[in-house]
Amino acid sequence: MPLYKTITVDQSTNVLIWKIEESYESLCEGIELTTHCQNRVNGMKSEMHRRAFMSVRHLLAIFGYTDHDLYYDEFGKPHLTDGKQISITHSYEFAGVIVSDKPVGIDIEKQREKIQRIAHKFVNEFENESIIKQDSDKTRALTVIWGAKESLYKLYATAGLSFEQHIFISPFELEYPFIYGAISYKDQISHYDMSFLEFEGFTCVYAQQAVEE
Repeated sequence: MPLYKTITVDQSTNVLIWKIEESYESLCEGIELTTHCQNRVNGMKSEMHRRAFMSVRHLLAIFGYTDHDLYYDEFGKPHLTDGKQISITHSYEFAGVIVSDKPVGIDIEKQREKIQRIAHKFVNEFENESIIKQDSDKTRALTVIWGAKESLYKLYATAGLSFEQHIFISPFELEYPFIYGAISYKDQISHYDMSFLEFEGFTCVYAQQAVEE
């Protein structure tokens, strides 16, 4: 079982990361899908996507859930039938799930230099300071920002939210794996605590709402 990482964020929040090494047929063993999800996976043209889909179901099983405990709302946000909060991600050979009593988001991204060509689409002026500081590691820094915004987008799950205009990531150092973010949308501002980790050329970021003091 290639459970790659287990992270205890706090008493009610846990992250599991799976390294996808098995075949699709092997990943299907012991997993029962709902009819809807079976149809979804049958319709996937990418073998990698099918394997990632099944890997997530194995992560759910480690948490004590089955595919029948998972459902999606009209925004595509996943939910658990027992009321706990969940967020799901996968990228190439890695899949991740975070489960908590609080709203959470998670994202895994492969570090690729082409992210520098699209940075203007999701980085705002407020965040340029972090990019300038990390000039020699610009790809890594941009991947952290993208992952942070993606995890917040999943957590917030509201139509019309813009990565560039509504999500802000505070300056950070790659050597210090804690970052802070805010969402400013429709005259409401909310603040978030995030952490990131890097492994095998990938970046994982997970987020939860900041505790108000």
